[in-house]
Amino acid sequence: MVTLDVRPQLLDALSALRDRVAAARFPLPLAGAPRARANRDELLAQLDDYLVPRLKEPEAPLLAVIGGSTGAGKSTLLNSLVGRRVSEAGVLRPTTRTPVLVCHPEDHHWFSGTRILPGLTRVWVPHHDPADDLLLPGENPARVLRVETADTLPPGLALLDAPDIDSLVAGNRVLAAELLCAADIWVMVTTAARYADAVPWHLLRTAKEYDATLVTVLDRVPHQVVSEVSRQYAALLTKAGLGDVPRFTVPELPESAWGGGLLPATAVAPLRSWLVQRAQDPAARQHAMARTAYGLLDSLKSRMPELASAAAAQYAAALRLTAAVDGAYDSEHARVRGRLQAGAVLAGDALKRWRAFPLDCSARELLDALTESLAALLLCAVTAADERVDEAWRRDPAADTPELTGRGTSPAGAEHRIGMAVRRWRRELEEYAEEEAREVDRSVAPDPEIVAALVATALLGGRRARSAGEGLAERIGAHGALRLRDRGGRLLSEYVDGVVHRERERRLALLDALDIHPEPQAELIAALSVLQKER
Repeated sequence: MVTLDVRPQLLDALSALRDRVAAARFPLPLAGAPRARANRDELLAQLDDYLVPRLKEPEAPLLAVIGGSTGAGKSTLLNSLVGRRVSEAGVLRPTTRTPVLVCHPEDHHWFSGTRILPGLTRVWVPHHDPADDLLLPGENPARVLRVETADTLPPGLALLDAPDIDSLVAGNRVLAAELLCAADIWVMVTTAARYADAVPWHLLRTAKEYDATLVTVLDRVPHQVVSEVSRQYAALLTKAGLGDVPRFTVPELPESAWGGGLLPATAVAPLRSWLVQRAQDPAARQHAMARTAYGLLDSLKSRMPELASAAAAQYAAALRLTAAVDGAYDSEHARVRGRLQAGAVLAGDALKRWRAFPLDCSARELLDALTESLAALLLCAVTAADERVDEAWRRDPAADTPELTGRGTSPAGAEHRIGMAVRRWRRELEEYAEEEAREVDRSVAPDPEIVAALVATALLGGRRARSAGEGLAERIGAHGALRLRDRGGRLLSEYVDGVVHRERERRLALLDALDIHPEPQAELIAALSVLQKER
């Protein structure tokens, strides 16, 4: 008899793996990202709602989840297995809005807490008419699990009626998949009219992929075609590698046709006997649990590397987008340095002010013009860098996400930030000029504002401002002029580098906010390796 391995070391390894899966992020819209996100969410649901709680408490009741497509008769089947109406059935679709779990009264404590399906709020009403749709005040029916007890079920077996897996309501589809992830036994229900549809076969193939304990129910089969439909369905199952899956047939009856909610006991007796035997026979119970649990564990061998590969693709794409930002800003940074060396700031209004200085232009007016020209040069560089980034990101599908395309750098914001930085540079340069002016050994100290205007012109004007350096030396001496130009030059480089760096970081912050790192790929594989060693 196969038994579950419930050693603490295995549980620790499994918990660590679960944390690595939860930490994986796939925010960039790469081709495989939607599949990776869906696989991660499904795996988390299976770990949280089934595998970890099952290994921690193997004595908990078996949970059989009844799933299937719209109109398959899942609620009617549940009611009939229980022997009374506990889940609403009817002709309107979707009928099942709030999932219903039914267990023996002695087993209620296993499901009243958050051992499984912790994201669903429990509602327990011992004798409740399902037509009343009782909910907690303000509760979302899609996130509520109604727990019923029935002494017609044997201890050790619980049944759960899931919403339609193909429901028109997206929340129902998500919840149905989540509930199936909590199952020891998957009960797949289809009908004589829809047994070849894609939806039930997707569920069957998924159960086969995970080697889950599976049983199929062919519901609402007209008695005239029972043999033919059963034969064709069995052939399809065999072709799909599911020939050994237990199959049960429920005939079409007035109760199923009109949604009465309760079939004769004889119609569901074979399925009920099979489920009860799984709950009461120790060997059958161990086999059902172990098959589903180990099937899920085995599936990690392919699913974890797939997640790791998707995480690596995300990081590679993030590096590519980062390189586009770095390339654009590095290029514009180098261009700004070249323009500063060439004296490009001393142009336009600044050049006109310099030519009029000091007769028709004050030192303050010259400083104002130089400050505005320097800010314009830096803004032009930052704008050009952002335009290059925008163009590169437009060509890269990985950047086609609102987090990157809808929150670009604002030109007005950049202009304000650069203006503030340049004004701070000017104030510090003026403070340097005041210090040097105070050091001059003369009866009348030079005007600090004129000294500041001359050193700013010398730093920003290139060869066209050679006379500014000469005028500066005349006022504060050659050594003072050299010292001031060195200090001012370092200050200018510091501020220019700072502006470019901060604007680059602001652009990269959009990527940083997505929290894409290289570690998840290695961590996922390492967690799988540890788990395999423990097994």
